[in-house]
Amino acid sequence: MRPLLDHREGTPLPGRSTGFKHCSEGERTPQEWEERAVRALDLYPEYAAERADAWITSPVVRHIYLEVLTDEGASGQYGPIDVRQAFLAVTELQGLVVGADPLATEQVHDKMLRLHRHGRSGLFVAAISAVDNALWDLRGKVAGEPVYRLLGGPTREHVPAYASMLGFSVEPERAAVAAREYRARGFGAQKWFFRYGPSAGAEGVRRNLSMAAAVREAVGPDYRLMFDAVMGWDFTYAADMLGALESVGPFWVEEPVPPERVEVFRRLAVSSRVRIATGEHAHTRWQVRELLERGAVGIVQTDPDWAGGISEQRHICSLCSTYDVPVVAHGHTVPAALHLAASQSPQTVPMIEYLIRVQEWTQHFQRTAYRPADGAFALPTAPGLGLDLDPGKIAKRRNLKFDA
Repeated sequence: MRPLLDHREGTPLPGRSTGFKHCSEGERTPQEWEERAVRALDLYPEYAAERADAWITSPVVRHIYLEVLTDEGASGQYGPIDVRQAFLAVTELQGLVVGADPLATEQVHDKMLRLHRHGRSGLFVAAISAVDNALWDLRGKVAGEPVYRLLGGPTREHVPAYASMLGFSVEPERAAVAAREYRARGFGAQKWFFRYGPSAGAEGVRRNLSMAAAVREAVGPDYRLMFDAVMGWDFTYAADMLGALESVGPFWVEEPVPPERVEVFRRLAVSSRVRIATGEHAHTRWQVRELLERGAVGIVQTDPDWAGGISEQRHICSLCSTYDVPVVAHGHTVPAALHLAASQSPQTVPMIEYLIRVQEWTQHFQRTAYRPADGAFALPTAPGLGLDLDPGKIAKRRNLKFDA
């Protein structure tokens, strides 16, 4: 696409209404990454031994931010986003958004959902999410208010966060030390990630259960403790694991299988006393509705960065409230989930996720980072979503261009 922001001067070019920017490179101290979670690809031995993804351990950070510009000089932005989201936003969505009323977010969102016959889930809806969130940021900046006020909030002064422990060691002794530490830091709940799936056999089961038992002993019997399988299991393995985990008392076990396997979720839900969670990889209210109607899910975890944006997450929250099923958004990034939570009843959205070893990476270029204190976020006061990039952290910038 044609560049719509001059990054050397930071001045909007005239006569256009949308743009995308790549907030390119900056250096950092690589984040310690002790272990990754189980993955579906672990079924194949050539993938099972990998310890971490390169993006989290690289000393160079590259992030993409999407920016929407108006002819009057107002702008809204969101990120970091995936390059595939950026590609679809430029090649598929830009033509629909250019010339639209940027404050008519519901109309623009509805048009984006209707645009493409293959665009109702997956990466296409993730691209819609980026555009929608950037438009909400713009609305907040135009109004001079935080987005949660435009959504009807605030409903509370602080939003609780749970400590999401991706990247921490799952060796029982080391996991126990970390679990005690983050309880002492004020987090009222933690989520730990299983490393092993069916391909690891009985030894993997033993290691999974040893980690779970160690962190339970470390935090005590009444502390909220959750576990995530990242879609890396199948029904038989999940059923066995859920049965063995009942003595650990998890608040939920997340994504034992992919969310489109609704019947598998239902069978697991009715055969176990362990609450099942999913939604991170579900898209729009219609996919969520099927999970709810089938009694397949006890916690919905749709992410406003991926499931359709803030506009769609509002619909999902309303839907879930009719089933008394809480929404605890997946924590790809913080801003959209935090503002949405601050506008919803604490019963509907009791807390949000904070990935301890990921969010410093996602917020690397931000002047002010969102960090919980004593296990909760204070509500932001800046207009929009509070994304304010720090030029001093940016070594290089470039505008992304894609050929349709």
